[in-house]
Amino acid sequence: MFRGKRYKENAKLVERGKLYDPKEALALVVSTANSKFDETVELHVRLGVDSRHADQQVRGAIVLPHGTGKNVRVLVIAKGDRANEAREAGADYVGDQDMIDKIQRENWFDFDLIIATPDMMGPLGRLGRILGPKGLMPNPKAGTVTTDVARAVKEAKAGKIEYRLDKTNIIHCPIGKASFGAEKLTENFNALMSAIIKAKPAAAKGQYIKSCVVASTMGPGIKINAARLS
Repeated sequence: MFRGKRYKENAKLVERGKLYDPKEALALVVSTANSKFDETVELHVRLGVDSRHADQQVRGAIVLPHGTGKNVRVLVIAKGDRANEAREAGADYVGDQDMIDKIQRENWFDFDLIIATPDMMGPLGRLGRILGPKGLMPNPKAGTVTTDVARAVKEAKAGKIEYRLDKTNIIHCPIGKASFGAEKLTENFNALMSAIIKAKPAAAKGQYIKSCVVASTMGPGIKINAARLS
């Protein structure tokens, strides 16, 4: 894979084979995030589970202490009073069947998150093949299927993120922007890792946290000592 000059220079700052403490790792991430834009910092956690088994799924949501630094565009699928509550809470788009039709007919995706009331999941569920692969289908475990749409909208705007396993048993999540600094990023990191550890399935055997890496958008991956996390 081709790597630019800046990446190669930043990679030299990372001690090969070393497992860093979280705060030290995130301080290094901040120092290597020297692009012209405010880079996103991501956490990548490999778990000792098998996502092919239903009893070993790891999924949930958490509001990060300092948010993600991203302006989340929220679409709420609801009717009547719930729709009005969503608008008052700051949802970017609100509707019911009209919004579902817009997604289907116009291939419209000018949003980052969908929140829906339970009664709208029937019509919305028909778009599963479109929304599922994009990770946009609302889910009760993530708090995006709810009657309390106002709270869900406010949490999303405050920096609520969903964590879930991919097919390779890895969780990928943003934990903020490089401009946050190491201290705030560490607090976000600790909050997310605590949630992931608490979500350990009863069926999981052996080492739960296999590996943990943090990296900025354009920077090198920095390994964290997973043994100290679990």
